[in-house]
Amino acid sequence: MNNLQLNKTYLIELCSGEQRHWQYLGPDPRGAVWWRDRDDDREFCEASLMYAWSILGEAGDASEQV
Repeated sequence: MNNLQLNKTYLIELCSGEQRHWQYLGPDPRGAVWWRDRDDDREFCEASLMYAWSILGEAGDASEQV
């Protein structure tokens, strides 16, 4: 999926089949891309992930609420 929107929450599918809600935080000054897992509020860099995942689409409004 191209054109991710900053601070938008997306439905993500992990290689295990588990689905998560991740908020796109965008790139830092070095170009590393950051996300926030909306289920546990942890922030992480894409480069730190040790498993495959894919973006299924934008999450619904309920998952975007803090």
